[in-house]
Amino acid sequence: MQEARRRRILAELGVELYVPRGEHGADPAATQAATVAPPSGLQPAGCEIAHGLEWEPLRAAVAACTRCPLHAGRTQTVFGVGRRDARWMIIGEAPGAEEDRRGEPFVGRAGQLLDSMLRALGPGREQVFIANVLKCRPPGNRDPRPEESASCRPYLDRQIELVAPTLIIAVGRIAAQTLLETDQPLGRLRGRIHELGERRWPVIVTYHPAYLLRSPGEKRKAWQDLLLARRSFRELDRARGAA
Repeated sequence: MQEARRRRILAELGVELYVPRGEHGADPAATQAATVAPPSGLQPAGCEIAHGLEWEPLRAAVAACTRCPLHAGRTQTVFGVGRRDARWMIIGEAPGAEEDRRGEPFVGRAGQLLDSMLRALGPGREQVFIANVLKCRPPGNRDPRPEESASCRPYLDRQIELVAPTLIIAVGRIAAQTLLETDQPLGRLRGRIHELGERRWPVIVTYHPAYLLRSPGEKRKAWQDLLLARRSFRELDRARGAA
C-alpha cells in the first residue's frame, strides 16, 4: 500500500519514475531472474566489506582502507559529514585538494555554493548528510577510475543504509553515473526520480556546484532540479508519514 501510494503521488507530481529493468513490462522469466540476481547499487549481505558496520567502525574502516592505490597519496580520507539521521543525503564525486587537507567534503567556493543550494531547498548544511563516491582524492583532481569507485562503493552503500534518507541528490555527472550505474549523460538523468537498490532509495540528479561556478548560465536548470527535489521530498515525506 505504501509503495502504491508513493507511485501515485509521483505520478500526480508529473515526475517520471525511473523503474529498474524487469519490474514492469518484463516477461515472467526475466522478472523471476531479477528477484534472484543482486540488484544494481546496494548489494546483498555477505558481498560487501562494510556490511553490518555501524558508524564508528565504518569510519575506522574507511580511514584504514588500502583497497585501491589512491590511499598512497592521500593526506586523510574524507568520510562524510552531517546528521546521521538526515532526511536528505547529498552525494558528490571525490575530494579535492582542500577536502583532502581538511577531511571534509564540499569546502571552498563549491562548498559555499552547495550551502546556498541547500538553504534554497529548506534544510541547511547541518540538516543533511554529505558524502562522496570516493573517500580519497584522485591525483590532480582527475576523474575517478571505475576500479577506484568500485573499491569505495561498499562504504557509500553502507552510509546510505545507515542514514536511510527520504531523498538522495547526486551532484555532478560522475556521481550520478556511478551511483546509478549508467553511462547516460547528465542531461538525460535530470528531471526525474531514479530508484537505487533493493530499498529503492529515491535519487534526483543535478549539476555539481563546481560546474555551476564555471558555467553560471546553467544555474537556472539547477534551480529547476532543486524545485523538483523539494516538491518530491515533501510528497514522499507525507507518504511515509501516512503509511
